[in-house]
Amino acid sequence: MFQFRARYQSFTYLPLWLALVAFVSGCAVGPNYKRPAVNVPDGFRQPPEASPAPVAQAPASSPNKTTPASASGSSAPDATPSFGEAKWWEVFQDKQLQDLIRTALKNNYDVRIAATRVQESQAQLGITRADQLPSLSVGGNITGTRSAVNGPIPAFQIATGEVNAVGSWNLDFWGKFRRATEAARANLLSTQWAQKEVMSTLVANLAAGYFVLRQLDLQLEISKRTLNSRRDSLQLIQTLEQHGINSLLDVRQSEQLVYTAAAEVPDLERQIAQEENAISILLGNNPGEIPRGLKLTEQPHAPEVPVGLPSSLLERRPDILEAEENLVSANAQIGVARAAYFPQITLTGSGGYQSTALTNLFSGPAGLWSLAAGISQPIFQGGRLKSNVRFTEAQREQFLLTYEQTVQGAFRDVSNALVAYRKDREFRVQQEHLVEAAQDAAHLSEVRFKVGTTDYLEVLTNNTNYFSAELALAQAEGNELTAMVQLYQALGGGWQ
Repeated sequence: MFQFRARYQSFTYLPLWLALVAFVSGCAVGPNYKRPAVNVPDGFRQPPEASPAPVAQAPASSPNKTTPASASGSSAPDATPSFGEAKWWEVFQDKQLQDLIRTALKNNYDVRIAATRVQESQAQLGITRADQLPSLSVGGNITGTRSAVNGPIPAFQIATGEVNAVGSWNLDFWGKFRRATEAARANLLSTQWAQKEVMSTLVANLAAGYFVLRQLDLQLEISKRTLNSRRDSLQLIQTLEQHGINSLLDVRQSEQLVYTAAAEVPDLERQIAQEENAISILLGNNPGEIPRGLKLTEQPHAPEVPVGLPSSLLERRPDILEAEENLVSANAQIGVARAAYFPQITLTGSGGYQSTALTNLFSGPAGLWSLAAGISQPIFQGGRLKSNVRFTEAQREQFLLTYEQTVQGAFRDVSNALVAYRKDREFRVQQEHLVEAAQDAAHLSEVRFKVGTTDYLEVLTNNTNYFSAELALAQAEGNELTAMVQLYQALGGGWQ
């Protein structure tokens, strides 16, 4: 005998439609999210203005550099777009640096790891959202049975076939699954903003590292030029000493100048190689050489930096938005925990046909169906539900404090970056004056030594001062560009 059965889930009955209406109109327990109020200042704190420099004449400055008066933007609210809204390729105009940043955004491991975390959160959102929908599964089996002869009972054989569809639906009357989906969606947005924060940090670190590399290149160039010049001077002093014009002390003092410059070369070459290795890792490559573009002194940077409104920082900085989405998720989890106090309603139903012959499977008498509804109300959980609510509320409070702390830290970062950008620029201007004065002093001392009005110690002192001033100026120029990078990142730029 062959028996065939078919079952399927049915939701076409009036009670289920009524339950669906209740599901749609049911309220979600738990607090709705509202952005917390934070103490936003009227403007970013600005550094004090520089005092007039006590110099008679300022040195000629590069067209890409400005005086301290325009070192940074005003903190007063205006309609000027913030410096942080600019695209990174508009801020960093060195073509070679742009190519490096593009390569890093494509190959850097931190960026790629952040992208996989976003995919993970997207999948988790799909898993959580599926709890709001009915579940349906199908299956089937065929069973054959044959019995032996048992006394008066003859042998017989039975073949049974079955195909079934089973479904279930937990009604989200109290919003438990909707709150869980809200939390999962916020977690997804949080990971997306975390990915943008990684990108912003990468762009800033790569740009700062590139400027440091160009600074070291400039210092190495200065050291090698100075070394060659001092070697020529040493040969001259040695010749004069051999003819009895100068003393051996002059030779030894000239040698000190040579060795001072020579000692700088290998140390700078070491720093350059290590900085190249660090940049290579940011690019996702093995350690190697880094191609160069514009020189340090040729790097364009804005003479004035508009900072925009402090309130706009809340909508632009990725770390602030990431912290807020974490707060949104924690807020929604309170609703999930509170919904556990209420009854859980489940609807099940089945319907189909059953017949011993396939030809009669869909005839009227073969039809059958069933419908059931279940309800489960927690009575005693040993304080588990109450503790879970307290747990989620404490988590929400933690993320709230983290959000407020992140906002306050962002204002601090911008203020620090503004101070650094302006003061580094002022320092660079004064260092240019120092280099000019040291260069003139070194030249005059050499002239005085050649005419015999001073000893070589004066030449030694002034040349040493000039060399140190040149190296310090290169570092000041690098610090100014690095401060610009830090200000750009602090204002929420770099992830576009």
